[in-house]
Amino acid sequence: MKRLITCAICILLLCPFVKANSRSISDSSRNIKSKTFSDTTKTLVLAQAPVLPSYLAVYKNRLDSIQKDVQLDYNEYVQTYIDLYTRHKDEMGHVLGLAQYYFPIYEKAFREAGIPQEIEYLSIVESKLDPMAVSRVGAMGPWQFMPATGKLYGLVMDEYVDERRDPIKASYAAAAYLKDAYMEFGDWLLAIASYNCGKSNVERAIQKANALDFWSIRQYLPAETRNYVPAYIAANYVINYAAKHDISPLEGSFSMNTDTVMVDRFIPLSSVATAMNRDLRELQILNPSYRKMIVNGSPTTPRRLVIPKVPSVSYAALYDLLNGNTAISTAVTVTVSANDRPPYHKVKKGETLTDIADQYGVELQDLRDWNNMRGNNPAAGTKLWLNDSHEAAADSVATKGESKFITYKVKHGDTLGMIAEKFDDSVEKIKSLNGLKKGAIQPGMVLKISRG
Repeated sequence: MKRLITCAICILLLCPFVKANSRSISDSSRNIKSKTFSDTTKTLVLAQAPVLPSYLAVYKNRLDSIQKDVQLDYNEYVQTYIDLYTRHKDEMGHVLGLAQYYFPIYEKAFREAGIPQEIEYLSIVESKLDPMAVSRVGAMGPWQFMPATGKLYGLVMDEYVDERRDPIKASYAAAAYLKDAYMEFGDWLLAIASYNCGKSNVERAIQKANALDFWSIRQYLPAETRNYVPAYIAANYVINYAAKHDISPLEGSFSMNTDTVMVDRFIPLSSVATAMNRDLRELQILNPSYRKMIVNGSPTTPRRLVIPKVPSVSYAALYDLLNGNTAISTAVTVTVSANDRPPYHKVKKGETLTDIADQYGVELQDLRDWNNMRGNNPAAGTKLWLNDSHEAAADSVATKGESKFITYKVKHGDTLGMIAEKFDDSVEKIKSLNGLKKGAIQPGMVLKISRG
């Protein structure tokens, strides 16, 4: 979905007005003297109510009819994404099918947090409702949390689980963030914008524009965020009016009728699949947060296991498994602990990063981060670190006698803004401390960060 956003950004940069039905909004409605956008500043000019041609007025009228708590404005930026989404019918049909399972989860979390239900459409823009989605900068899950923000909002990330992938827990965390942002800005579109670029960027844009609404501050926001809110509004439209554009929900690859059981011991998902005579892949989809496909429950910290609903007679084998009456193959549960893992691995011919991650029981994304790599095919003979201890050692040497600072090695996709948010610092302070005149940074660069 973010690839679609990038495509639309290019369209908006190349032409001042969005084409609709082979004509731009402005070309087909020269009598519009009200809601227009300046070619040079892209700022909203408010005057009398717009007079839209009939083929465009229908979109505005439909958005007006579904508007609840979140303002759903209509303009050429929103139309760009409506056109984009409705052209990708199969992709949106897949999203529509997934929404039947995930939206009730989101709605429960949002209802309990007291935020508008319609913000659930934001997950379409973020991940296309894919719990396993990973962005180029390391954001993960249906709500695309970065590690630092996820931890701030109570999500656990350890050897066995990454709760950014858990649709339930990640939804509660997203609801908490959005509620905090709304309490600060007093506007849902600004809260949504901050979900993409961070609260500090929205605060700076508000100061520059001296305004408190999204369309007035839009030009001062990062390029992706300028189109993030229009994409959200368009997602509202497309899901509600899918049938008008011949978009039908596609059948998913897993059961949408499920049960939940709490597990108080370590149980591999493969054993659960065998006991229930179900496909292991289905259980992986329903339980995406378990990094090693092992439910790591304990008597003090039981873990949630989501299973397809099956006839009660089929629960006997599962009951025996959950209560320790069934032997679990040790071959399934053997993993390499961090203490037993060697510090590095020398790549053999034909090995991929995925092969190596599986061999040592580490997360593929972690392996990439530790070695500052992006692809999946390292050259034979390459020495790959299997943990981050080498970075900690480098930090210790770099900071010896300099206790006021820590160091951070820049990874692919990092920006100064992301690093500043991770360490609760400011971009300007990091630039000053490292003698950076501009904001450009390169992978592998070591930055000094103030300890505060």
